[in-house]
Amino acid sequence: MSTHPLWLAGSRVTTQSTFQHRGAYDKQDLGAVSLAERGEVAAAVSAAWHARLPMQQLSSGAREAALLTLVEEMKSHEENFARMITAETGKPISLARGEVSRTINTLTLCAEETKRGHGEYIPLDTTPTSEGRYGIVRRFPKGIVVAITPFNFPLNLVAHKIGPAIAAGCPIILKPAPQAPLTSLMLGALLSKCNLPEGAFSILPCENDVAQVLATDERVAVISFTGSDQVGWHLRELAPRKTVLLELGGNAAVIVEPDCDLENAAQRIVTGAFAHAGQVCIKVQRVFAHDDIAPQLLKRIAELTETLGQGDPTHEEVICGPLITEGAAVRVEAWVNEARAAGANVVTGGERDGQFYRPTWLTDVPEDAKVCCEEVFGPVATFARYQDFEAALHAVNNSQYGLQCGVFTGTLFKVTQAFETLEVGAVIVNDIPTYRVDHMPYGGVKASGLGREGPKYVIEEYTEPRLLAVKPR
Repeated sequence: MSTHPLWLAGSRVTTQSTFQHRGAYDKQDLGAVSLAERGEVAAAVSAAWHARLPMQQLSSGAREAALLTLVEEMKSHEENFARMITAETGKPISLARGEVSRTINTLTLCAEETKRGHGEYIPLDTTPTSEGRYGIVRRFPKGIVVAITPFNFPLNLVAHKIGPAIAAGCPIILKPAPQAPLTSLMLGALLSKCNLPEGAFSILPCENDVAQVLATDERVAVISFTGSDQVGWHLRELAPRKTVLLELGGNAAVIVEPDCDLENAAQRIVTGAFAHAGQVCIKVQRVFAHDDIAPQLLKRIAELTETLGQGDPTHEEVICGPLITEGAAVRVEAWVNEARAAGANVVTGGERDGQFYRPTWLTDVPEDAKVCCEEVFGPVATFARYQDFEAALHAVNNSQYGLQCGVFTGTLFKVTQAFETLEVGAVIVNDIPTYRVDHMPYGGVKASGLGREGPKYVIEEYTEPRLLAVKPR
């Protein structure tokens, strides 16, 4: 196969340094991928630095037109993107198609944001010495954005960084996940048709040490990172003077009360726990069920789990495919075995077959077991019982993470209590924490990150307010 070039300042560049890329599931040879070294990084940052003013000077209409061009181009290549996502990551094809559809929506939302005010009028005539004065606040782009993205959503999470950058008028340099560079490089081909200034975007697959050089360059204004908490907080320490957005991990929980629709809860919980082999940061990992319905709920979710479609991710009925590597499956297996040795019981699953790990439910799990207190990032979930709703809220909060939580209940008071008590970025009522629509403020607290995604909120992070104080005469 030929070598896939990277995108440097909007142009294709083939480098001497490459790596051989293979599909996650069938190890299909996907070709050699050009890797950026320090020279390419320096060139990309220099080009982005010179693109700052041209990007800032783009009219709102030109930014909207660029994003709408990207939307239309993507609509013409939906199936190609979906199949590439599946080939690279092993994400089931039905979920990959859903991701492409969401990406189109995300970019459309970004285009709409170019027409928002993003500023305000301020009266300044509040004292006798300021008679007749007024102020106008306008948001200006901060400058170069460096985006680092993971493999599990290799298109939509990229769109959540690139789309707002275009809308805000910021040049952007993307370091895609090493497991899924081709999806991002395909997007680069569409970006090249959007009539953006030279240097407005680069897409640079590279090693982590090279990415660190990129992120710490003094000319970079913003780092937007989605990935592991260890890497994210390390970047934060390396760049204390930059704006740093971190979308990190979690061990998301669900609370199930007796007054909810149990069948709906069971079906949603199983999907949230095992879709894409649980490789989702807001996957269902911990379930807390009220004593009155716990046996019934556990029986039903075990039944649904046993019939869950698992296997070849190119098959339409599959929603739980392989883990990204066999090493990842081995790690999940080890964590489950540790929990079992500490007294946990396997309700269903608990077996590995190469890269696959059977969807697994565990009960009687110690709170300090890794499958409970760490981010499992695999098809494993824990089930616990409670008697008191307030105790369940505190059990959810007993975590270093705080991304999202689902609460199934028909009681308004308990909804309010959960909203006021849970230390998370979002409380999802009568659904699972895996729920996300792309315009909502998405992000977490504690070890789960800094800042919020969603086009409107990212644009606020990518820009800064500047005041014009006017004295008419």
